[in-house]
Amino acid sequence: MNIVFFGLGYPVGLFHLLDRRPQIIINETGIFDRTTNIDFINWEIIQDAYLFDIHKQKFICLVVDEKFIPSKNKSKLCQQTTKFKEVIGAQELNISLGQVKIDPEKLTEFILLMRTAAKSSKADLLDKTSSA
Repeated sequence: MNIVFFGLGYPVGLFHLLDRRPQIIINETGIFDRTTNIDFINWEIIQDAYLFDIHKQKFICLVVDEKFIPSKNKSKLCQQTTKFKEVIGAQELNISLGQVKIDPEKLTEFILLMRTAAKSSKADLLDKTSSA
């Protein structure tokens, strides 16, 4: 059983090593992070964003409106684990930057800028940022 269980780790590890899909997608609608296992997080529901560091791993914590918190519709166990995140200073929606080569401060500033920008100017901000 151990050989089978741990043997499955090799193909899973190779898959993650060779996976070339984007980790974070940002567009006019919102931001998508594959590790959060939810759809796009719309700019309109993001109230604030801040940088958080746990053992030299960078995260961007997204503060969202209470009615859009994903664990609200999940089990009690899931709700209790999200309370642990709040105790350590994080939020329920966190964007992991461990595997992304980007300046965390600039990305946090960009998220804050996009959440307050008018819908008509979001495409221009994305074009300016991608060309810079």
